[in-house]
Amino acid sequence: MQNGTLLAAIDLGSNSFRLEIGRYQGGHIERMEYLKETVRQGAGLDENKVLSPAAMQRGWDCLARFAERLHGFKKQQVRAVATQTLREAKNRDEFLKQAHTILGFAIEVVSGQEEARLIYQGVSRLLPQSDEKRLVVDIGGRSTEMILGQGYQAHSMESYRLGSVAWTQKYFGRGEFTPAAFKTAEVAAKAVLDQALDSFPPADWAVAYGSSGTVSAVADILGANGWATGLVTRSGLDWLVERMVKAGHQESLRLDGLKDDRRPVLAGGVAVLHAIFDLFDIQQMLPAQGALRQGALYDLIERESEGGDVRERTVRWLAHRFSADEAHAQRVSAVATALFAQVAAVDPQNERYSQKLAWAARLHEIGTHISHDRSYHHGAYILDNVDAPGFSLPELHRMSQLVLGQRGKLKKLELSLGDELFAKQLMCLRLAVLLCHARKMPEHESLRLSYKSGAFKLVTNPGWARRYPQSAWLLGEEVLAWQKSDWKFSADIR
Repeated sequence: MQNGTLLAAIDLGSNSFRLEIGRYQGGHIERMEYLKETVRQGAGLDENKVLSPAAMQRGWDCLARFAERLHGFKKQQVRAVATQTLREAKNRDEFLKQAHTILGFAIEVVSGQEEARLIYQGVSRLLPQSDEKRLVVDIGGRSTEMILGQGYQAHSMESYRLGSVAWTQKYFGRGEFTPAAFKTAEVAAKAVLDQALDSFPPADWAVAYGSSGTVSAVADILGANGWATGLVTRSGLDWLVERMVKAGHQESLRLDGLKDDRRPVLAGGVAVLHAIFDLFDIQQMLPAQGALRQGALYDLIERESEGGDVRERTVRWLAHRFSADEAHAQRVSAVATALFAQVAAVDPQNERYSQKLAWAARLHEIGTHISHDRSYHHGAYILDNVDAPGFSLPELHRMSQLVLGQRGKLKKLELSLGDELFAKQLMCLRLAVLLCHARKMPEHESLRLSYKSGAFKLVTNPGWARRYPQSAWLLGEEVLAWQKSDWKFSADIR
């Protein structure tokens, strides 16, 4: 990546949307601009996990303002990440479709594990380098991430379904601060986080850091009221709870350092933070400067560096974990991407789809680790449910659908096949699997695959069918399979 390149990260959080713009310089990122808007999208998620029209509109309006600032940025310079609210929302596709149109860039809904990985990456990059063992806690609007790491490396990562917005709605819904409400909220938080003691035992870390809104807000309040600056202590947190209970209601709370946008969700965040202090016997926590958005920026740098894309490492790990035949996977990948190059126009977007096709091809047999019978169903299930660092949930689902459709009837992919690029990817993967049936590299360089107006056509050189009768027969069967879809496929097998 060239020095001076501008990069942007957008964090679509449950409470706030944030835009971070930085300039790449010598392996580091210099902040150029930071925008934050309190959207409270998580508050618009009802008991049926449906986002309200008002919550979606607030999000779209914010993204429209971000889009104006990002005018002129290229796709590879921007990463937009959505977290717990859109992980939960049943109507997220409705929001995301319009959001993508407004923003002009893809929005990735990431898993809790991927969110935790990005948070740690952002935190560690903005801390002085040391060998200290760190616990990083990020209390978001609807989820809390905990990470154990050292240096730039995260060792354990978990995401839990509790946060400042969710806990405020559930236990302080009327804005009332009572001892009973805090007690109930903390007990409930401990019930969710109790299992975290096994993953993050206090003996395994030396320093606790808090990332993002809640810890930062509490540190600001404590610092403005005579407590140590840039630090959250156990005694300071106890004092804050006492002050909140004494005020009795969020509108009556008067504290130096308390910002108006934090007031409506402070109680839930403080209750969760107090529970974490108590459960892990923490005496002090340092606010971290880095967060998810900085992690996303540094991830953009890694994706541009050779061998640096964490998704590539994840694919290798999955292939090894599920005992995939590496040589065969590479053959299928090479044939699939070679065919895709013939039907996909030269475009950076199609290059990314070619890469994802290659990854799906390299993982197409991971389901055989469970059973050879219906292995493609097992493989698809794995990809839809595995924690895969670097990948967004839609990326994993697309790959799962490719693995599911590598052979057999196409009716099971009826919804996905409405996407032309997906249809091209699937056609190329199915042909590659078919042509590599003998588990050796086939003669594919002479094959010519074309696409025009919903119709695919494959042409072989003369004599090809005589040399490869089994492959020729399989191609004939493939033509019949596509006749039952909305796409046409013909094969001139000579």
